[in-house]
Order: sequence, then structure tokens, then C-alpha cells
Amino acid sequence: MTENVVVLGSGYAGAGAVKSIERELDDQVDLTWVSDVDHHLVLHEAHRCIRNPRVKEKIAIPVDEIKSPSTRFIQAEVTDLDTAGKEVGLDDGTTLSYDYCVVGIGSQTAFFGIDGLQEHALTLKNLDHALEIHDAVKSAARDASRSDPAQVVVGGAGLSGIQSAGEIAEFRDKHRAPIDIHLVEGLDSVFPPGDPELQEELDAMLRERDVNILTGEFITSVDDEVVYIGDDTELEYDVLLWTGGITGQEVCQDIDVGKDERSHRLQTTSTFSTDADGVFAVGDTALVEQPDDEPAPPTAQAAWDAADIVGENVKRAVNDQPLKEWRYKDKGTVISVGNEAVAYDVKPLNGVSLPINSLLGNPFGGTPAETLKKAIAARWINRVTGPGRAAKAWPDM
Repeated sequence: MTENVVVLGSGYAGAGAVKSIERELDDQVDLTWVSDVDHHLVLHEAHRCIRNPRVKEKIAIPVDEIKSPSTRFIQAEVTDLDTAGKEVGLDDGTTLSYDYCVVGIGSQTAFFGIDGLQEHALTLKNLDHALEIHDAVKSAARDASRSDPAQVVVGGAGLSGIQSAGEIAEFRDKHRAPIDIHLVEGLDSVFPPGDPELQEELDAMLRERDVNILTGEFITSVDDEVVYIGDDTELEYDVLLWTGGITGQEVCQDIDVGKDERSHRLQTTSTFSTDADGVFAVGDTALVEQPDDEPAPPTAQAAWDAADIVGENVKRAVNDQPLKEWRYKDKGTVISVGNEAVAYDVKPLNGVSLPINSLLGNPFGGTPAETLKKAIAARWINRVTGPGRAAKAWPDM
């Protein structure tokens, strides 16, 4: 009897899992793909839409361009996962039966209980969010003046916060808009997980673009006009963007699978298998066990690599074979700040440092870093669709 395989989510993990399952199992299973949107978003480039909303045509890829004709697609929101009955509940009241289910529904923004933050802040987790930020910044600039500029506050100076601040600065400069940009980070430096050399470079790049950086104190509360930082700092704002962390999707709270009690992200072994029969989890949805006792990071590159292996492990599970363990290997960091980029500790697939690091420095910027940033996006787009769409996207990455 043909096995039923269901993939939930159309982010990097979900789209990548569909591609790898199709490659590994072809017509050996009945594959159903479920997502609440009809496209895959190249999320690590979504900040480009803050400056130019037309970029959405390059980074929102219709599912029909990704999946094979034999894969069934259902646009619906997942409301339940009955692991005992092996059924997925959808928001239209229907259910899907499965033999194997890959949960890749991503994450949502974490607000850490900060009073007023969720009510007043914009976030950047999907295409609609990116377009909403563009509209909010544009509207605030239209209502501002040189003597009374619009105040845009970005909370969180990780990857998303830095890249978003850079795009807002490019929008400001391109349109000569009266905008002040403030980037707030509770820890002591921008890009807190990064190497000090990379942090210094990013700090300098942001300041060169007139981004006001405030580090070392956390946002304590927010109302409809003011962001309160630490004990005595107040920032009035017209637009507030929060990029300060992630947590599991609400539906994960009620799934009968082992999970982190705080974030509700599903716990898996290094094979992506959970403690529920036939259920795998991958991407931001999952806390994937690694040898150093720290789970794999919730990054795009981790999701890309993991999606390849989860397809192979679904095949192994179908064939009653031992599952393959996955070890995350960091390939380095590439971050854009507007039109420019900086790269640090970049490695090829075999994990050995590229000669470019020693030739250009570590970190390095300029045309090599900018080209590398474009190449990373193009490589992923090529992987899920093909070279034609990747080539069209190249100029806007």
C-alpha cells in the first residue's frame, strides 16, 4: 500500500522538504503539501521589500513552480495534529490522514512579555509584514518634515533588525525622506552572537548610514507613542518594528509531541524524528538535538541543510531502514546593510575556510561580499525552482 506523506509549511524547511521527498521517493508515496499561503517566501531577503515592494515578485515563489505535478497542494491553516489518530486538522474543518508527517510550519515572533510590544509593533515574518512595514515607513515620511522627522524604531539588532534598518536607511536616502532611524539592542553590541570584529564592522556600517544605535538596555514597555528603554530612556516613534526573537507557533502548544515548555518548539533527535510515531519536525518549528547539547540554530542555512536530510529520512522510514543523523555545520555569515554587505568566516560545503577570507580579510565587505550575498539567494531560488527565476532575482538581492 502506498504511504501517505504530509508536509506542513512552505518556508525553507517545508519547501525544501517537499523537494527532497520528491527527489528521494518520486511516485513511491502520496505526497500532500499544506501551507496557509500559496507561495514560498525567500524570507532572508524579505527586508528588500521595505525599500522596494516590487521585489515581492522575485522572492515570493508560487508553489506550482516548486512542486511536481503529482504532489497535491492544499492552502489551509493547520489547526491540529492528532498524533494518536495520525490526522492533521485544517481550518476548513477537514482532516488529512498521514503515515508520515513533516512539520515545518516555522515560528512566530516572541515578545517576551514586554508590556504593549505585541499590540504596537510591526514584525517581519512573512510577505504581508514586509509590505506593511514599507507602507508604514512611507506614510510616516509623508506626514513628516525636516524640522519634525518621522521616528522609526527597530527593536533587536540581530540579522533581521540590522538588515531592516539598512533598508529603511536606503529608502530614506533614495526618497530624501525626513526619517530618523533608531536601532535598539538590549545586549552590549549589535549582532550579539557574532564575533567582535564582525560586530564592529556592522556597527560602523550602520552609523555611516545615520542609524542611531542604542545598546546595553532592554525595551521595558511600549505605548502607542513611546518606547521605554531601561530605567530612564524614552523614544517617541511613528513606526516600531520588533525583530527580537522567535517562539513556536500557537498550534504547537497543543500538539502531543515532546516540546520545549517555554517556546513550544518541538524537540527532535538529530534525525528530525520526534517522540510521536511518524512525525518529523524541521526548521524553526524544531529544536534539533546536536552533539554539543545546544540545538541547531533557527537560521535559513540550517533549514536548507536539514530539509535535504529529512527527505532522505522519510525514505528510510518508509523502507524500514535506520535513520541518518544530521550535524549542523556553520558556513559563515553574510549580512546586508542596504546596498552593501559584510561576510565573516565563510566556508564552502566541506567546512574548510575559503581562501577569500585570508585574501580579503575576515570580515570582508565590498563587491565580493555583495556578490556572495546575491549568490546565496540565487542558489536557493535555483534549488527550489530553477536558474531562470534565480537569474531574474539576482539584481534585487
